[in-house]
Amino acid sequence: MTINRIFVLAKNVFQEVVRDRILFIISFYALILAIAFRVLPEFAATTEDKIFLDFGMAAMNAIGLIVTIFIGTGLVNKEIEKRTILVLIAKPVSRSEIIVGKYLGLSAVLAVLVATMTAIYLVFLQFGSIPHPTVSILIAAIFLLLQLSLITAVAITFGVFTASLLATVLTFAVYLIGNITQDLVQLGRLSRNPGMESLTQGLFLILPDLSRLNLKNDAIYGLQALPDTTTLITNAGYGLLYSAMLLAIATFIFSQREF
Repeated sequence: MTINRIFVLAKNVFQEVVRDRILFIISFYALILAIAFRVLPEFAATTEDKIFLDFGMAAMNAIGLIVTIFIGTGLVNKEIEKRTILVLIAKPVSRSEIIVGKYLGLSAVLAVLVATMTAIYLVFLQFGSIPHPTVSILIAAIFLLLQLSLITAVAITFGVFTASLLATVLTFAVYLIGNITQDLVQLGRLSRNPGMESLTQGLFLILPDLSRLNLKNDAIYGLQALPDTTTLITNAGYGLLYSAMLLAIATFIFSQREF
């Protein structure tokens, strides 16, 4: 793979997504925070600060997930369905460069999106004099980006061999199950059913454990009680390694396809 070609592909994806007015979502996020900031005191006179803290992070997560799934599943699939992939592979660019370039391009968009939403979120917290653990929130935002990047890799992997709608459904399913894999293992043990235990253990081993990259509750409810530095580095490495593995699978599947 050539870094220059990957950079060009990533830059094209970034510019294309921005041209699709994806950044209007940032304005939408600011709007819903402003509405919540004004409305919550009317319904939660004593707990509005905690609810706003939770709402801001949850909205950031939901918006990032929507962007990741709906754009990520179409990055390669759209090229295949419109047959524009024929033009792309006719150029001196390998299929692995296409996969990695598109992944990095969308990851860059997500980085801008998460960074901007986090800044808006912190401005609201500061403006409203709401007590908040700034460092913990910033760490949680970084891990949210890692989680969304991993889901991007999942979306691209499904997108290279399934239709857009099916890829979207499968990616969303992986996200949902990936956040409860540890709970599924515990449920399998409690069931005392060997078949259920094997199934839940298999899901835990195959699917990404997204709970390792979800620090929202630690940042908001645990305040400064985040995992130690070693655990944070290990979990970040897990997310990056899993993303790399998925991109390798996507590259292999994509290289086997004939157009």
